[in-house]
Amino acid sequence: MISHVNKLGTVRVGGSNPVRIMGILNTSPESFYKKSVSIGKQKIVDAVHSMEEEGANFIDVGGMSTAPYLSTMISEKIEMARIVNAVKIIQRTTNLPISVDTCRAAVAKEVLELGVDIINDVTGLKYDTMMPKIIERYCPSLILCAYSKKIITGNQLQETKQLLKKSLEMAKSAKIPRTKIVLDPAIGFFRKKGRNSFFTKINSDWVKRDLLILENLRSIKLNAPLLISVSNKSFIGKILKKENPSDRLFGSLAAEVISVLNGANIIRTHNVGKSKEANAIAQELS
Repeated sequence: MISHVNKLGTVRVGGSNPVRIMGILNTSPESFYKKSVSIGKQKIVDAVHSMEEEGANFIDVGGMSTAPYLSTMISEKIEMARIVNAVKIIQRTTNLPISVDTCRAAVAKEVLELGVDIINDVTGLKYDTMMPKIIERYCPSLILCAYSKKIITGNQLQETKQLLKKSLEMAKSAKIPRTKIVLDPAIGFFRKKGRNSFFTKINSDWVKRDLLILENLRSIKLNAPLLISVSNKSFIGKILKKENPSDRLFGSLAAEVISVLNGANIIRTHNVGKSKEANAIAQELS
């Protein structure tokens, strides 16, 4: 089944379009993958230039790490200052669409005022009760992740699908056209325990959950393009016994290629150039 063609910012995604690459720019020193962290104007400029040269279609900027196993909660004020500063630098450096990774409505409002194209909410609009109102006012493109505040105990595939459906309903209520929405099954965000509010609790093996999702991507598509973010994540570390995220490049590329073969339309990655090459081959075979 071919997913419908949507637009994320100004970029067409899904259907017969090429696999798109979203480069990750973190402004949070707490982030799990230190190489992705860019603080200070010149570092941000250099990172953006590098991603653009390597073929990124979008820049995804975050100001607060949401890795479930880290205690990285920061104030809204700090998150906003980091992201607004980075967005202004990125806008002066490139014309690539900017995605902002936040689940806080006040942060989203601030960057949408600056002309940001895309909001990437790891809680699928469910964390901040004001988020749907802000989304309705500005009508950005959305990346909606699977997320629940309650523990998930059933079939992980079906439950993930239901969580994404719920976020789609919320986006519809906020009058966001389906053609501006991309779904993300939230690899790495379903855990037995964690240290923040941005993950979904499950009572089963989280590595098996992530692998199950990647094996069955087409069954959760819901007629929307899929974004997959597996770059350097914990399940790769577990399988390869690589404690340091910097040692997970080859595992990341393998997981991305399998995701594309199984129907992923966008790959969100720390390794833009390498991912673009690997996934160009994968797309020829998918």
